[in-house]
Amino acid sequence: MSPAELERAKSNPAWLLDLYDELGGAGYSQRQQGGRRSGTDKTWQALDYLLTKRGFPVEIIYGEEDFEPDTPMGDSQPTYLTPEQVRTAAAALAPLSGEDLLTGVEPTDLVDIYPNVWNQPGELESAVSYLDDAKTFFEEAAKAGDAVVCWVR
Repeated sequence: MSPAELERAKSNPAWLLDLYDELGGAGYSQRQQGGRRSGTDKTWQALDYLLTKRGFPVEIIYGEEDFEPDTPMGDSQPTYLTPEQVRTAAAALAPLSGEDLLTGVEPTDLVDIYPNVWNQPGELESAVSYLDDAKTFFEEAAKAGDAVVCWVR
């Protein structure tokens, strides 16, 4: 979202909820929508774990900056990344592959990671299945000079 839209969202959480609904709400599928909204389905906590394990410089799942005052809306409070943080994330994501994220990782490493399916055949690979979409989303947001709202919903 543009910096102006971020300021509006920060001062008007109801507007953010309306925008969320306008972009597809809970029934949204990232792979169908593209553009202004991105999601990681059930892989959000696993992807966060894998990026953190690699020392990723920006918290792209949980966000870096808090909305003030606390604005609980759903499963978590929305947070955000500034345009500068989005550029940092895009640059750090660009060279990564799913193989990079899974190197040296065993399914047992993710035993406490939601939804606790990563030890089943093929599931560990699905933990990185949204990486290419995330790379595209952050690259486009960085090019536009946009901020990103992060929200586990």
